[in-house]
Amino acid sequence: MNILFYRYGNICEPAIINTFRSLNINVIEETAEITNKKLLTSEKIELINRSIQKVHPVFIFSINFFPAIAEICHIHKILYLCWTVDSPVLELFSKSIQYDTNRIFLFDKAQYERFHPYNPGCIFHLPLASDVDTFDVVTATITEADIARFSCDISFVGSLYNEKNPLRKIVLDDYTNGYIHGTVEAAMEIYGYNFMEEVVTEHLVNSIRSADSSFYTASNLIANPDKYIVAHSYLGLHAAEIERIRTLNKLAEHFSVDLYTRSDTSALNGVRVHDGIATLTEMPKAFHLSKINLNMTIKPIQTGLPLRIFDICGCGGFLMTNYQAELTDYFEIGTDIEAYTSTDELVDKCAYYLSHEEERRQIALNGYQKVKSLHTYQNRLLQMLRIATNS
Repeated sequence: MNILFYRYGNICEPAIINTFRSLNINVIEETAEITNKKLLTSEKIELINRSIQKVHPVFIFSINFFPAIAEICHIHKILYLCWTVDSPVLELFSKSIQYDTNRIFLFDKAQYERFHPYNPGCIFHLPLASDVDTFDVVTATITEADIARFSCDISFVGSLYNEKNPLRKIVLDDYTNGYIHGTVEAAMEIYGYNFMEEVVTEHLVNSIRSADSSFYTASNLIANPDKYIVAHSYLGLHAAEIERIRTLNKLAEHFSVDLYTRSDTSALNGVRVHDGIATLTEMPKAFHLSKINLNMTIKPIQTGLPLRIFDICGCGGFLMTNYQAELTDYFEIGTDIEAYTSTDELVDKCAYYLSHEEERRQIALNGYQKVKSLHTYQNRLLQMLRIATNS
């Protein structure tokens, strides 16, 4: 069986390719977009058409949704399987999500509930997974130098979102800035529910769209995405920056905190800052050796679990995460992982687990065993293939 895997450089791609191959599926990779981020839609179509004629794939697969691939697959009557790992994915507003050749898998239940009605037989919910076998190999090679480098009390690996926050790049009037400030401050007090889209006004949409020449525009849309875009691509990413900086600073008032990032860290106080680390070779060691691994899910992921949750557990690390609505669908809080619903609770729980080593180690082990038995890429892809082929 041949499949065509359209790649653009997402960190999940190697694990999924390896898993497909372990299932005796022959994977042909289309990799042009990894090195050419300005690839035109017409060029993508030409590349994919050429590959279809050459390898005759049973289906085409991609991370996230590409309308151009959906169009091509519909023309050729080939299945298009895709799996979101991000939110927002604005391309889901394309009318091409309605094709009967699509098999669209969405990791966030809120994302699924929004788009499923547009194509009920072809859009499904599928949570993310962990590449445990690969992580096992990496953590088995931990050296004394690694122990000295990565051992710490509390660590966070990731962006501070100051480089990803589009509100930093535009100028808005005082009223609009005040409205954004009030909305974001209120949203950060609530864990497990995101109300921001509900309070986005036409005035706010018009103000941001007028100020930002790169505001998302596309044709052939299934619904008007403007309020969704403002809530998640603007307010949500702005909230992520504020939340991450405040949380790390708050923790650093009480504990030793290590951060691995490529972001600007000038707003941090007392946090030990390190350069970003390699995803496949260094990050698993950091997760494994940190006493507490912090996850802060960005607001645009409304209910689902980000990849970081599965990765930390899959590396045998102790996970401390913000509460998400889907968390208890896959893990038992206090048994497999820990979760917080306020920064005060986060501080209290960190203090507790730093002084209760055996309990912390047991929870990390439980989380690892849960992921290794239930939440691997092989489990997820087998489920995906059964759904896609109705078998």
